[in-house]
Amino acid sequence: MPFFLFAPQPVATVAAGLMVVTQLWLVLSGNFAWLNWITIVLALSAVDASPLTGDHPQPDPPLWYAAPVVAVTALVLVRSYRPARNLLSRNQAMNRSYDPFHLVNSYGAFGTVGRVRDEIVVEGTDDPAPHEGTVWREYGFRGKPGDPRRLPRQFAPYHLRLDWLMWFAALSPGYARAWFGPFVERLLDGDRDTLRLLAHNPFPDAPPVHVRARLYRYRYTTWRELRATGAWWHRTPLREYLPPTRLRKPVGGP
Repeated sequence: MPFFLFAPQPVATVAAGLMVVTQLWLVLSGNFAWLNWITIVLALSAVDASPLTGDHPQPDPPLWYAAPVVAVTALVLVRSYRPARNLLSRNQAMNRSYDPFHLVNSYGAFGTVGRVRDEIVVEGTDDPAPHEGTVWREYGFRGKPGDPRRLPRQFAPYHLRLDWLMWFAALSPGYARAWFGPFVERLLDGDRDTLRLLAHNPFPDAPPVHVRARLYRYRYTTWRELRATGAWWHRTPLREYLPPTRLRKPVGGP
């Protein structure tokens, strides 16, 4: 449909309408921050509003305006040859620039969309020596799946940065290498600014002694499971993501 936005009317308006409907469906079914809304704004710019405003002919643009527009358009078309080839390639590369000035690229929010939902569950305990019977209490995030009985929430177009990072961390530990360790350290330290990013802190009086993280596979429950258990999600443990971790004792400390 994006290509038809450049077609004559009423084709462009029909294409814009289809794009808006598709994007609104994504808004209802997911939290992709402002991505869907900015696409809706761009699509609406192609809608023919003359039936509402009256058909008033517009004067031709002056030469000083038309010439630079034509020149820039020609430049972008020429430089877009390599990104267009990449778009049609079987080995499509995402988020790559083909111009030193970054005029053209192959940016995409998602190269592929998976059908499996893995989530990291972060837990803490005040037990100084965790063992098999240790009780672990779960931290609750504002947007991402956690408690299976919690109804999925809608936050878009607001961008929950931490929840977004947690999603990518579940896809690959490489995405979390730079920040997940400091995040756990701040939970162990009871950092107020970090805790404000969460929906639920299971240690309101004092920070935990140990924090761990486990990887689960989530799926939506069926209607029958939802009625029987009240759970929106069913989760299956996969593996340990981070073993029980505590703050190092200061040198010379007790």
